[in-house]
Amino acid sequence: MAYQHMVSGELIDEATLTLEDLARACSVETDWVVERIESGLLADGSPYVASWRFTSRDLTRARRLYRLERDFEAAPELAALATDLIEENQRLWERLRAAGLTAD
Repeated sequence: MAYQHMVSGELIDEATLTLEDLARACSVETDWVVERIESGLLADGSPYVASWRFTSRDLTRARRLYRLERDFEAAPELAALATDLIEENQRLWERLRAAGLTAD
């Protein structure tokens, strides 16, 4: 049996991505990204396409949204809710670690 190794990580927010860069990094069409932005599910919901710049946090969120929609056939709103819960859980774990309250 062959094993696949998956490497994941997050970018450091020194650079930003364009709409096209974000779509390409998520393997989606730009329309998919625009729909999520206009629905308020991704980024700041700004209607000004020319000024859209995306951070590594936006990239991580977009990838997570896409995977949830694809893998579980979730509606965009449900995928966003699940993503919100995952992100909140991560923030809480970071706070616990910072307070020295985890057994890591």
